[in-house]
Amino acid sequence: MNPWHPALYDHWYAVARTSRIGRAPVAISLLDRHIALARTEAGNWLALEDRCPHRHAPLSAGCVQGDHLICPYHGWSFGADGGLTRVPGLAQDTSPPNVRVRHFAVQELDGFVWLRPGDGGASAPSALMRETDGATRRFQWQTRWSAHVVDAMENFLDPLHTHFVHAGLVRRDGARMPMDARFRGTTEGFTVDYSGRPSQSGLLYRLFESERTVERAHFAAPGTARLEYGYANGSRVLIDLHFTPVAADATDVFVALHVEGRWAPAWAVRLLAWPFLKRVNAQDAAMLAVQADNRRRFPGRRGASTELDIVRDALEAFWIRGETPAPSAERLVRMML
Repeated sequence: MNPWHPALYDHWYAVARTSRIGRAPVAISLLDRHIALARTEAGNWLALEDRCPHRHAPLSAGCVQGDHLICPYHGWSFGADGGLTRVPGLAQDTSPPNVRVRHFAVQELDGFVWLRPGDGGASAPSALMRETDGATRRFQWQTRWSAHVVDAMENFLDPLHTHFVHAGLVRRDGARMPMDARFRGTTEGFTVDYSGRPSQSGLLYRLFESERTVERAHFAAPGTARLEYGYANGSRVLIDLHFTPVAADATDVFVALHVEGRWAPAWAVRLLAWPFLKRVNAQDAAMLAVQADNRRRFPGRRGASTELDIVRDALEAFWIRGETPAPSAERLVRMML
C-alpha cells in the first residue's frame, strides 16, 4: 500500500545539489519512487525510472552517451522522454520495439535539482523559492535524517525544543521570556511570526547576530521550510531547508543559507558558522532517530499536543490529506520562549 497521498506527486522536491550531478548517473529515491538522474553532454537533464524494462537492471549503473542513458546490461539506449532509441545487436533494418521508461520533469533552482514525481501538477517549485536571489546564497549542504518528513519538518520549525536539544547554543531554558506567535495561512502553506523579543539567549545569537526586527517561519508546500531573520540595520538572513521523503522513515534534507545586506562571505560562513550549525544538525538528527525508534516500539500511538505545537496540525494536513491552510486562517499563541 502506498503510504503517500496522491496529491503529493504533483509538487516539486529538491533531490540533489546541482554541483553534485554530472554525466555519471546517480540513483535517487523520492516518495518511494526510484530514479536515475544525470546530465547529458549538452548539459540537459535525464531523469528516468531506475529500471531498464528489458531485464530490470538499474539505469543508474549505466552511462550517458550524447543525450541518452545507456543500460549497463545489454546497452539499451533511452532518451530524455524515456523512449527506447537503440538496441545493440538488432539487424540494421530492424526498428527498436515500442518500449518506454517513465521519465520525470526536472528543473534547477537556487543551486538544487528539483524533480516532480507525478505526470502533471505544478509547473515549477514554490514561489517562495523562485523569489530567492541566488547571488545571496552563502552555503549549501545535504544530509539525511532518519525520520518521517512531518517529524523532520516540525523539528526545524518548532522553537520549543531548542531549549533542551540545543541548550546553550540556541536558547536557554532559564532565560525564557513572553513572545507572541501569529500563525497565518498563505497560498502555498503558512507563516508564523514571532514578536516580543528581539534576541535569543543562546551562543549562536551572541556570536553572529544583532537586534532582530523580524523572526518568521515559513512553510511552502510540499517540503520547503524557511527561518527568516530581519535586523535593525536592514539586513536579512534566510535559512532554507528542503525536505524530501526517501521513504516513510527517511528524509533527505537540503540546506541553503542566504545572507542579504551584511558582510558574510562564503569562506567566513564555512569557517566560523558551519561548525556550530553542524553541531545543531547532529543534535537534531540524533533526537529524531531516537524518536523514530520509539515510534516503532509503540506503533499507532498518537502524540498529545497543546496550543504551543503551532505547526504540527498544518504539516499533517498537507502530508496526510494533501491540504494546505486557507489563506484566511489565522491564530495567535502566547508562549514563553
